[in-house]
Amino acid sequence: MTRFRRALLSMALLLGLVGAVGVGSPAAAATDIRDQLEAAPGVTVLEEQPVAAPYRFFVLSITQPVDHLRPSAGTFQQRFTVLHRGTDRPTVLHTTGYNVPEYAFRSEPTRLIDGNQLSVEQRFFTPSRPEPADWSKLTIWQAATDHHRIVAALKRIYPQKWISTGASKGGMTSIYHRRFYPSDVDGTVAYVAPQDVINAEDSAYDRFFTKVGTAQCRAALDAVQVEALRRRTELVARYEAWAAQNARTFSIIGSADKAFEFMVNGTTWAFWQYSLESDCVDVPPATASSDDIWAWLDLIYGLDSNTDQGVTPYIPYYFQASYQLGYPDVTLPHLAGLQHYRGQDRAQSYIPREIVPRFQPLAMLDIDAWVKLSGRRLLFVYGQNDPWGAEPFRLGPGTKDSLTYTAAGWNHGANISRLTAPEAATATTAVQRWAGVPAPVAALTAGAPSYIPSLDDRDPALDRKFNRR
Repeated sequence: MTRFRRALLSMALLLGLVGAVGVGSPAAAATDIRDQLEAAPGVTVLEEQPVAAPYRFFVLSITQPVDHLRPSAGTFQQRFTVLHRGTDRPTVLHTTGYNVPEYAFRSEPTRLIDGNQLSVEQRFFTPSRPEPADWSKLTIWQAATDHHRIVAALKRIYPQKWISTGASKGGMTSIYHRRFYPSDVDGTVAYVAPQDVINAEDSAYDRFFTKVGTAQCRAALDAVQVEALRRRTELVARYEAWAAQNARTFSIIGSADKAFEFMVNGTTWAFWQYSLESDCVDVPPATASSDDIWAWLDLIYGLDSNTDQGVTPYIPYYFQASYQLGYPDVTLPHLAGLQHYRGQDRAQSYIPREIVPRFQPLAMLDIDAWVKLSGRRLLFVYGQNDPWGAEPFRLGPGTKDSLTYTAAGWNHGANISRLTAPEAATATTAVQRWAGVPAPVAALTAGAPSYIPSLDDRDPALDRKFNRR
């Protein structure tokens, strides 16, 4: 595409000259989708990757202000991807709330509506980070405005209805975007998204851990945590040796001993987040060998998770949790006599000491009020045994055309396909109605109009590395 044609198309997109070269005209239909994307305001196509037909897949970036209130204060490049299906199809705005995967995949809503998909990287997750990084600009409003500008830049290319979605922190991010820009999309599907309305009130999590699963499984999990801390000297020495062999360090958390304790603290949470009740049989007994306990800690929590190398990619999340989102504080009374760092396992423990966020308690109260009083076309899906669901988003008297479901026995991987058949049918019909597409009965239980393994088996909602929260 010549520079003159690109400039002409960009001007047409900006001015809305659809009669000349705008969407819907024969000229636009004849223009290659890559050329249309490159002509979108502020957008750069970084690469196109091969993907199963009839899709095309692009990795892109868009120029964003560091501070949307002061656009002259500098810019950064925000990465996103486009899975193109067709300009006549609806579009899904997807986010993990963390990094964007650099591979093609279809999220569940994308499959249900057979649509296009934009996947957006959260600001301050590398490489979408301003330099130098002014962490005070990592707010839910700034991030929502990033999404708003991306929608505005691409809606002329994709003029049909839009659905936003995300799982875990991605689901939270989708709701924040809707709160500040409710008309950008026509509906939102938020999976396993917690809503910590009052950060200091976390008793719901403690109650959750007294009821989840069976009493036998809960007792086994408590016992292996206690035994791991009783063997602290031996296991921390092993941890330090493992770290030395693998070039791992602990400067952010402070020491291998503290990182080990935080790992033990978190194993029960991690177990229920990622495992099913049927996995309880694999919990090592207190009489197990140290090798078996060590291997189980690595399997459930991950030895690398609390190292500098494991924590660093998630510093933006821990900053947000310390700044606006909130973070769960679980009491763990059965470990109280064995802990050396009681009360320190919180979000700020996972960010460098020079970053000192000042918590803003009104941020989540505002989101909660919007959902309950003004929310429209929202679908929430939770897993019964997922600890993050202990404090869910709740519908209210002013919430309209919205649904919330809990998948029995499921964890942080819960989705529409895990619901009962009647619930899945109702949820699917709602999503397809919001997207302006018919709801064929045959697709309701299958979960998609068609199955494409190379796209559908790579959904990051099921990937642990995209589900730290």
